[in-house]
Amino acid sequence: MSISTKFLRALTFGVAAAGLMAAGPVNAKVEGNTISIGSAISFTGKYSTNGIHAKNGYNLGVKRINETGGVKVGGKSYQLKIIYYDDESTPLRTAQLAERLIKQDGVKFILGPYSSATTKAIAPITEKYKIPMVESEGAARSLFTQGYKYIFAVLSTSEQYLASSIALAAEMAKKAGKKPSSVRVALAFENDPFSLDVRAGVLEDMKKYGMKAVVDDKLPRDLSDMAATLTKVKALKPDVLVISGHSKGAATGARQIKEMKIKVPMIAMTHCESAKVIKKFGASTNGFLCPTQWAPSLSYKDDLFGTASDYDKLFKKTYSGYKNVPYQAAQATAAVQVWKDAFERANSFDTEKVRDALAATNMDTFYGKIKFSKAGNNLAKPMVLRQIQDGKLNVVAPLKWASHKVDWPRK
Repeated sequence: MSISTKFLRALTFGVAAAGLMAAGPVNAKVEGNTISIGSAISFTGKYSTNGIHAKNGYNLGVKRINETGGVKVGGKSYQLKIIYYDDESTPLRTAQLAERLIKQDGVKFILGPYSSATTKAIAPITEKYKIPMVESEGAARSLFTQGYKYIFAVLSTSEQYLASSIALAAEMAKKAGKKPSSVRVALAFENDPFSLDVRAGVLEDMKKYGMKAVVDDKLPRDLSDMAATLTKVKALKPDVLVISGHSKGAATGARQIKEMKIKVPMIAMTHCESAKVIKKFGASTNGFLCPTQWAPSLSYKDDLFGTASDYDKLFKKTYSGYKNVPYQAAQATAAVQVWKDAFERANSFDTEKVRDALAATNMDTFYGKIKFSKAGNNLAKPMVLRQIQDGKLNVVAPLKWASHKVDWPRK
């Protein structure tokens, strides 16, 4: 383990330990004028890139709320605080840390981890103890088929991520005078709940158009090499290449597409922003289609952050090094907004009253509209598809939200 990793873990657990030392009654983690919310999230391991993006989003939400009067409950203003643990991108560790947050730290309100796999690990724990959780990074639709009553997700579910790329490919085929059923698709997916749900959405849309998969590969566990799949792609020359493997998979795919000089008319992959593929691989990424939960060009707004564009500017001002704000950060901030809204409508810190307030959420934010189904997923916000055009991410689908026309075939 590197010195920097050791330091980060020590710092993470130090923050949590500070919360433990100050703990008051177990029946409520509200002390003085501070509401503590717990989060076991990935600061190390394969999900660390997005885990840190999400943490930055959480922290910006807390900062903004605290600076603008805090959370008002019972005629009193409260400040928000997050107690963090590093789950090391390991679902078992996420579950262990959830137990620690609830049983040792006395936390009664949870912000979700990063990834569907770790969210699947924590959901039974929060359900067991009847602890409400607002999560922003677990998109697998299977999270919302288990009958859970204490999980609420601000993001669109994962089967929607790349399905729109298939509809776009069908449209491009028609424009070229071909049948959509003639489109040949190559699939490359991580073997995890999120990516397998993305794949299921893609396959459902392919079936609608009668498209065939000429490659359907699972990516290696460590996501460090997809040359075997790309060799098949180079030989078979599909019309569309679809990739999902979180940030590490996106970085590996973009790097090897460049190195192996892969030429496919349409390439769609998740996590373009968080993997910083434009910065790392330059012009070779032009034409990539990148699904996003949020974009600064969208016409969403609220009273706390203003417009989507205002949030984008504030985030970049607060955190250096971001050319594009990852949607993982934006949706994390929105999750913190949901907590503020629920506490204030419940006018209480009783977990059941807060849970009921969460279930009744119906709010507009800079991130989009948030309204939960009975299962806890957000029914009110669509995914959009952006394309890298001359080094910039521009919304190209659906047409209602498009700011630019799609470049096809990619050059």
